[in-house]
Amino acid sequence: MEKQREFYFTDKDFDSIRKLVYERTGINLSTAKRDMVYSRLVRRLRQLGLEKFSDYTDMLHEGDDHELVQFTNALTTNLTSFFREPHHFIYLGKTIIPYLLQNNKNTRRIRVWSAGCSTGEEPYSIAITLLENIPRIREWDIKILATDLDSNVLEKARKGIYQADRVRDLDAKVVRDWFSKESDGSAQYVKIREDARQLITFNQLNLMEKWPMKGSFDVIFCRNVVIYFDKETQKVLFDRYADALTVDGHIFLGHSETMYKVSDRFDLIGQTMYRRKR
Repeated sequence: MEKQREFYFTDKDFDSIRKLVYERTGINLSTAKRDMVYSRLVRRLRQLGLEKFSDYTDMLHEGDDHELVQFTNALTTNLTSFFREPHHFIYLGKTIIPYLLQNNKNTRRIRVWSAGCSTGEEPYSIAITLLENIPRIREWDIKILATDLDSNVLEKARKGIYQADRVRDLDAKVVRDWFSKESDGSAQYVKIREDARQLITFNQLNLMEKWPMKGSFDVIFCRNVVIYFDKETQKVLFDRYADALTVDGHIFLGHSETMYKVSDRFDLIGQTMYRRKR
């Protein structure tokens, strides 16, 4: 029996939304996500003055570009934090960077991609790690590309301003060295230092579509992204990542993600850390 709700939400509505989400993002929503879908989209129905979900799905299928962006933003998850899964940043700083400083000494070029960067904590953590571990970094051509499907979180990421409690659990030296304090009345904020921000370019990107980037990456962070995709989509995506990496390039996945029985183009070298095979 249909649960009593503010808006009528049928199996047909849910299936229509699942299909559209999969087509646009590659995310495969299980039936267990039905209540989540309802709670996130019901706000759009109220804002648009619609009376039922079928009216909303009709609008989406008619190709309203603005609403398709709002729809995608509402259903993509953006949980993140600075230096989340810290072993990745330790390995980046202590192992990968020394290797790149030697291997890339002729080109003096390093490229890192944060795919699914959310509100920016991950790429800023990468930038800080690079700045702390590369001597005379200004003599190098270093760029971090940070992409996400959600235009709203990208706007926040570009500003590099966060509520002060977002850095509460960080080492005091990291906070002191890389963040400045801001205030707005009673609210306290921190802002990322300009030299860390300058390393990063934020762009909107749908991983399921054509990638405009040219050249290859030394390191890719794709954490807590592929967990939403089915195995076939994951395989395609991992192949594309392998093609986008340099020889011996590295990729980091999220704590609950794996390439086991999905891709044979990488060697597992540590906890959710992989290196592209030659």
